[in-house]
Amino acid sequence: MEKKKFYITTPIYYPSDKLHIGHTYCTVATDAMARYKRLTGCDVCFLTGTDEHGQKIETKAQESGITPKEFVDRIVEGPRGVKDLWKLMNISNDRFIRTTDDYHVSAVQKIFRKMYDNGDIYKGAYRGKYCTPCESFWTESQLKDGCCPDCGRSVVDAEEEAYFFRLSKYADRVRDLLENTDFLQPRSRVNEMVKNFIDSGLEDLCVSRTSFTWGIPVDFDPGHVVYVWVDALFNYTSALGFLNDQYHDYEKYWPADVHFVGKEIVRFHSIIWPAMLMSMEMPLPKHVFGHGWLLLDGGKMSKSKGNVVDPYILAEQFGVDALRFFLMRTFPFGSDGNFSNELLIQTINTDLANDLGNLVSRTTAMVGKYFGGSLPEGCGTWTAPETCDQELLSMARALRSAYEAQMEAYAPHNALSEVFKVIQRANKYIDETAPWALARDMEANGPRLAHVLYNLLEATRICGILLSPFMPASCEALFRQIGAGANCQSWESAAEWGVLPETAATTKGENLFPRIDAEKALAALEEAEQAARKAALPAVELEPQLSEQVDFDTFCKSDFRAVKVKACEAVKKSEKLLRFTLDDGTGTDRQILSGIHKFYEPEQLVGKTLVAIVNLPPRKMMGQESCGMLLSAVHTEQGEEKLNLIMVDDAIPAGAKLC
Repeated sequence: MEKKKFYITTPIYYPSDKLHIGHTYCTVATDAMARYKRLTGCDVCFLTGTDEHGQKIETKAQESGITPKEFVDRIVEGPRGVKDLWKLMNISNDRFIRTTDDYHVSAVQKIFRKMYDNGDIYKGAYRGKYCTPCESFWTESQLKDGCCPDCGRSVVDAEEEAYFFRLSKYADRVRDLLENTDFLQPRSRVNEMVKNFIDSGLEDLCVSRTSFTWGIPVDFDPGHVVYVWVDALFNYTSALGFLNDQYHDYEKYWPADVHFVGKEIVRFHSIIWPAMLMSMEMPLPKHVFGHGWLLLDGGKMSKSKGNVVDPYILAEQFGVDALRFFLMRTFPFGSDGNFSNELLIQTINTDLANDLGNLVSRTTAMVGKYFGGSLPEGCGTWTAPETCDQELLSMARALRSAYEAQMEAYAPHNALSEVFKVIQRANKYIDETAPWALARDMEANGPRLAHVLYNLLEATRICGILLSPFMPASCEALFRQIGAGANCQSWESAAEWGVLPETAATTKGENLFPRIDAEKALAALEEAEQAARKAALPAVELEPQLSEQVDFDTFCKSDFRAVKVKACEAVKKSEKLLRFTLDDGTGTDRQILSGIHKFYEPEQLVGKTLVAIVNLPPRKMMGQESCGMLLSAVHTEQGEEKLNLIMVDDAIPAGAKLC
């Protein structure tokens, strides 16, 4: 019988140079779902990757003095990059796509051309508001307090020639999809999308840009690059081989069973994505699930806000599986969750150390102490079961069904809750049966004691199977300790009682999850975070300070003024000099030459407000007169000289005296 196919994706991530625990949340959830589906016998394809084009990346690369491709290569493939983080978190993705991959570039160009040929893409001019960090265009009515409704940052006026996708053409079909099917989950997201975007009137979508070059070229119109959402969204199909020869799995896996996405990009996946697929006459994904955010101090984790939590530090302090478990156990997947280190430690101590770890440790220790590590034959049955026996067996037998219902509803937190009901019942069973008391008279109570311990091992085995998608490495250790071989770890055996061999060899081993001293752990975290922040600082060498003192009156003779750069160009026959034409507030342009071409291109500086000393005597440089000096900061970083011009707020008028 052919296996059932299951295709699941995370969004492809913008390659940030500072990854935090929020980046791992969706991917860990997707990994747990993929592992669960493999456990049930499905043929799974799990896709993740990186979204590597756009103005934001081009700008960051320029600031770093490298090409955009070098910038994204370093962050995706380099130490502590995206791939490193997924390896650390034990992510079991089957494919990893980069939107700079040649096969994806080629596929997107064909897709863009096809939508253009069928009349759904046309050329026009964009005028409106643009959020650079989100790479999103907005109308005035969509802004929130004048800012981007997604990230809250300021927007800028934008105007440029662009191609547009006829999103408005598909408004009715998308509305029907959202309102009358279970395409978008949880259901609470549907009203938000319809009310905020469809009811107000879907506007056609800008799908190309001409103001930057880092993107997939529109092959029939030089100067245009495909805008990020066409490029990014179709990764889900190009990664399967759609319109390319890299893979040949499109017919096998498409349509996707579910896209897991953060709530900030639900709009793109539930409105724009299905509309584009409709234009291409392609099947729609079965579900889009929009999960919540991890919040820190009441706000979304964000590098720009400085409130990030380093997953490497957390994994080193507490272990990868404990971190994975915490993310899935603590926060309802469809809602926001308030992250704190204190809550992480509390969850580990309560659920993993006290409940699961204690159950495994006590049970294997007693099997070793009373039976030499292996129970006798016949211990799996008992002729006179007590109420506590029946309750434990009944809960364990029903567990897989309850767990499965929650996982199929994309509620991993509820699935884990079902497992821990049985774990807690098993710990209570130990107190009720008091094995230590039975062991005082082994001749009379030995068979009963062996049966009690077998029940505990078997309940632990079933729980271990269902925990394995969340904590794969720890569950392997659990199976070794209770003597459960590969034939005792299957999905089918999780619904059966009595699968563990009665004489299975157990090993106490080390505690799976030692209890954490919260005070010491928090202090260690703070120390590790400070060390990481210090290590992240560039190795900077500063010029030594001069010992010769300058009297105050002499200093006051220097006239520091704000100047506006009206024009800037390279000086011919000079590798270093740039010629600035400056507005210094006098009404007459001022010319200053500066040897900074190594650090800046002329076009970067036009329009900037700089600081100049304007009362220095003129001097000749390459036969041209320079009237003043621009102020800059110079230092050496990792053996390389760095220079930054002193720039001030553009609100300061030209000629303003600085003191």
